[in-house]
Amino acid sequence: MTEPAPAVIRSTANPQFKALRLLAHDSTAWRRQGRAWLEGDHLCRAALARGVAPQLAVYAESCDPLQRLPAPRSLVLADPLFAALSSLESPARMGFVLELPPAPVFDSAAATVVLDRVQDAGNVGAILRSAAAFGFRQVVALKGSASLWSPKVLRAGMGAHFGLKLFDAAAPSLVEGLSVPLLATSSHEGELLHRATLPWPCGWVFGHEGQGVSPELAARAVVHVRIAQPGGEESLNVAAAAAICLHASAATAADAGA
Repeated sequence: MTEPAPAVIRSTANPQFKALRLLAHDSTAWRRQGRAWLEGDHLCRAALARGVAPQLAVYAESCDPLQRLPAPRSLVLADPLFAALSSLESPARMGFVLELPPAPVFDSAAATVVLDRVQDAGNVGAILRSAAAFGFRQVVALKGSASLWSPKVLRAGMGAHFGLKLFDAAAPSLVEGLSVPLLATSSHEGELLHRATLPWPCGWVFGHEGQGVSPELAARAVVHVRIAQPGGEESLNVAAAAAICLHASAATAADAGA
């Protein structure tokens, strides 16, 4: 039996379209709706590759039917409506709506990344990508950090979400439950990263773009490091610093055969 043709929406007054537009543009709508918006072929395929089934697939009317991906339900939007839904300069013409995953079980012994009020969505997404690439499978975003399931963070994460345990808007008490040593960066104190002996597994904490790591978390860190910057810049972007630190830990783990 063939699947019924997807409904086509051409009116901005349609309730389904209104809910989708809110989900795609409001960084907190995912909490209220209990679902998340992915835009683009790459993100949709990344979800499917990790076994994440969409609740709904959404396509621009001009999207070639042969490019459509498997989904239990599909919806087609007139091209102007999909463009209004999209936050990209060139709308991708394809998106998934995902039901939010159940809350994961916190692993106190896991290699973990802690985000301390990292507010830029692009930075948060980039750090998630580095965490997934370098063997950190758990990310704790403390209250004040960009929402992990917001559309901008999902787009910047490029599929990293689907290989990580994610704790959004977490309380500091969750970090206190970590049994692995906590590491922190500083622009002015600590040993140079390339000379430091890094423990594995560990937890790295990365702080607010302007204020850095809070004094309370910094006091909990057992290792403080700084990144050599012979070029003389005042400081690195937090996502760049995170990539360097997480790679250093991955190299340590590889050398130890972990």
